[in-house]
Amino acid sequence: MNKKHSIWIEGTIVAALSLVLSLIPLQIGSSFSISLGQIPLTLFALRRGWKAGMSAGLLWGLLHFPTGQVYYLSVLQVLIEYPIAFTFAGTAGIFSKQMQRGLDQRSTRKMSMTIVLATLVGVGARYFWHFIAGVVFWGSFAMWGMNPWLFSLVMNGASALATGVVTIIVLLGIERTLPSLFRGKTSE
Repeated sequence: MNKKHSIWIEGTIVAALSLVLSLIPLQIGSSFSISLGQIPLTLFALRRGWKAGMSAGLLWGLLHFPTGQVYYLSVLQVLIEYPIAFTFAGTAGIFSKQMQRGLDQRSTRKMSMTIVLATLVGVGARYFWHFIAGVVFWGSFAMWGMNPWLFSLVMNGASALATGVVTIIVLLGIERTLPSLFRGKTSE
């Protein structure tokens, strides 16, 4: 099997794993949740780069449909919150080359900083789209008559922060114990 096919297969498995982890109930109320699926997607993006990461993110977003995990208000809202937002979670992969250099140099500090930065970018890019959808589509449901901008910022910001912190902690633990999981090159 060639390298391109193995990356596609790996990305498909990562998307499925991300969806399964997303099914673990870590939701508090209607708007706050911790998304454990971000963990394998960020690791994959750091292994394989932004194109593969965004492709796996797109697939993760699309997998919400056959499992009935889609909250629907309008077609545009669904497009923003699932295919678009989850695709952008894969932007963590823009730091893939930096991660591979850190592995080559055996620099724990460089790898740790890359994990933190990549996670913040991937989570931030994903939750930016959730924030936009929160303002535009979910704003009328804001609790306590809160301003839709503020409500979306607080709820999506809290979810992004919690998801980012959990992702960073788990990935730093993996980096300390089994850094080879971040290795993107195949041994031939």
